[in-house]
Amino acid sequence: MRNIAVTALCSVFLLGIIGMAPTDKAETKEAEKTETKKKESEKVYRHLVLFKFKEDATKEQIEQVVAAFGNLKNEINTILGYEYGTDVSPEKLAKGFSHCFLVTFRNKKDLEAYLPHPAHQAFTVKLKPILADVLVVDYWAES
Repeated sequence: MRNIAVTALCSVFLLGIIGMAPTDKAETKEAEKTETKKKESEKVYRHLVLFKFKEDATKEQIEQVVAAFGNLKNEINTILGYEYGTDVSPEKLAKGFSHCFLVTFRNKKDLEAYLPHPAHQAFTVKLKPILADVLVVDYWAES
């Protein structure tokens, strides 16, 4: 009699657990989407840009490009943050990339508004004549 009661109790417990789990793939996917959106709302979207300038680019031309890039934060309201610097690594592994820019957005949608923005497009026109190479990495910032 005791074994029957224990078996019945275990069965009720297992049915309760099974009943709490999503019952189909659609519910599982929706739960994953909700969790992803929750995680994204707690993060910021980073746009990391490295420039390698042409050998014949002058110091003045490079300074103008740096200033123009920095001014984008005043012209494009989706930019949350901007910072830049030049390579000072003792490892000497930069492969000619001398300037690093980090632009912060709330989300990917804000970056997608930034890229075709007329101010960004005007900046790229100024940049291209002295640019030898560019490297771009976008990522969700993790703590």
